[in-house]
Amino acid sequence: MANNGNVVVKKCPKCGKEYRGHPAISREDNVTPICPLCGTREALEGLGLEQSEIDKIIAQIPNVEDK
Repeated sequence: MANNGNVVVKKCPKCGKEYRGHPAISREDNVTPICPLCGTREALEGLGLEQSEIDKIIAQIPNVEDK
């Protein structure tokens, strides 16, 4: 975790990417903070969706870091 001025940059233990803002909590252990995108992926997996459908949904989510 790095502090870049007032913005705290964290590294997701699931995907390894850096993220800012509030983390999601992993559904695997209900403790580990993960990036919001991995949190969304875990939630969709919990619905029993096929991986191809999850990938389509994730692809529609805008990348907040690009803004």
